[in-house]
Amino acid sequence: MAAGRLAVAADAAPAPPAPPVLLVPEIVIQVAAPDGFDGPAVAAEKLGALRGGADTVSNSMRLEGAVSGNSAVNVLSGANSIDGGSFGNMTGLPIAIQNSGANVLIQNATIIHIEMQ
Repeated sequence: MAAGRLAVAADAAPAPPAPPVLLVPEIVIQVAAPDGFDGPAVAAEKLGALRGGADTVSNSMRLEGAVSGNSAVNVLSGANSIDGGSFGNMTGLPIAIQNSGANVLIQNATIIHIEMQ
């Protein structure tokens, strides 16, 4: 072996990384009750009569856009499509907005009504 070199076995595993050093031993979060919320809990029977909302749901959207005075010259447009795998691995609520032309006003609104019984 040459001077100044150490022999290392070919199958030796690398040393595991050192554990992280914590600068603060622990973090304690205390949440105080807001004013007026420090009394006793309400009984479940009383809450049962107070939960929920109205049986009538009223939703209103005001989409009042306008397109006027525009022109398009030598514009190519074509079909667009949503393929079968377009929403694969999707989470949340899918909303697809497509535009296949010129001078198009796209307005979008979504109302989500969730009723749990």
